[in-house]
Amino acid sequence: MPELPEVEAARLALEEHCVGKRIVRCSAAEDTKVIDGVAPSRLEAALVGRTIAAARRKGKNLWLLLDSPPSPSFQFGMAGAIYIKGVELRKYKRSAVSPTEEWPSTYYFFEYLCYLDDGLEFSFTDKRRFAKIRLLDNPEAVPPISELGPDALCEPMQLDDFVQSFGRKNAPIKSLLLDQSFISGIGNWMADEVLYQARIHPMQTSSKISKEKCKALHRCIKEVIEKSVEVGADSNEFPENWIFHSREKKPGKAFVDGKKIDFVTVGGRTSAYVPELQMLDGADAAAANRSKKGRDNAEENVGKTSKKGQKAAPKEGGKAAQKMAVDEEEEDDEPAKRRAKGAKARPKKVGNTRADDHEEGGDEDEESNPANRGRRRPAKGPSKKEGRSSDVDDEGSPDKEETVVAAKRPQRKKR
Repeated sequence: MPELPEVEAARLALEEHCVGKRIVRCSAAEDTKVIDGVAPSRLEAALVGRTIAAARRKGKNLWLLLDSPPSPSFQFGMAGAIYIKGVELRKYKRSAVSPTEEWPSTYYFFEYLCYLDDGLEFSFTDKRRFAKIRLLDNPEAVPPISELGPDALCEPMQLDDFVQSFGRKNAPIKSLLLDQSFISGIGNWMADEVLYQARIHPMQTSSKISKEKCKALHRCIKEVIEKSVEVGADSNEFPENWIFHSREKKPGKAFVDGKKIDFVTVGGRTSAYVPELQMLDGADAAAANRSKKGRDNAEENVGKTSKKGQKAAPKEGGKAAQKMAVDEEEEDDEPAKRRAKGAKARPKKVGNTRADDHEEGGDEDEESNPANRGRRRPAKGPSKKEGRSSDVDDEGSPDKEETVVAAKRPQRKKR
């Protein structure tokens, strides 16, 4: 996203080409997400006929000071950018537009145009629609500008105040640099750069930074900002030894000066750093070592538990495995055995003789079909298996054939 150098480059361009000129016409897209707190028609009417007296900036916010209030302010968001027709500007690489592109641009979802009395035109565009345009009587006196900390370029902290301010904060240094109420203008890429140049780990606790490193950080903030502004925020002209050129590469493929770049999340933001050069100091280093040791122990315990569980399992083909397989087979067969046992019909006693009630499976058919319940089934012929009747006759006495077969059955010998 545009940070202090990009917004400062836009301010310098407006100051050079637009200050002292009168606005003759305005055109704003009907987008209440970007135009905040004022109707687009009201914004247009408030600026027509007014003269631009100055272009001001604090942190990542810019506003035009007109010959009388109110003033339009611009919060750049993630992809906000200023363009001046016919003027070649150095631009932040992620929001750059080709000079040959049609004017006004149709590429952006939001565009705000101002036409000046000498025929010059400038626009504020945003392809992501996270930017904000406001109409304010005194932009410096109200949020968000009134809530910003000292500007990192125009209002740098004195060294002693800088050291004392960091000594009172227990937040990670990267999070503190991104806190716009602490220092305004520093964003994600610039924070990574100054920490790399100062050889400070992004997760180092602010209050635990040595005085020497705090001095180095103070110096590096100044050097990185001044160099970025000097080249008009053109990243192609940043020094070759800056981490900026490699911070967006994939992990394992990012290097600076031959040293590997690693990535860590701090304050919800991805941070690029060089582990070989940016190491944690003092208590932070001890805490990191304890944390790493705890993770290693946990992984080791998980490995031991896994191995122990593997030993407890019986070997394939061993006696224990065979016995377990037999037991499991018997358990699996037990319900089938019970079903088979229950499927055999018990013989009914009629007089002094037993006769099978029905063939195997008869009970299931009767119970499964309610319509068959209570019905009298016809007598069946002799059983093929045993050659005897499977039911009784209407008078309730056994068939003669059944009596004969029963009489011919061999008697068990007595020992």
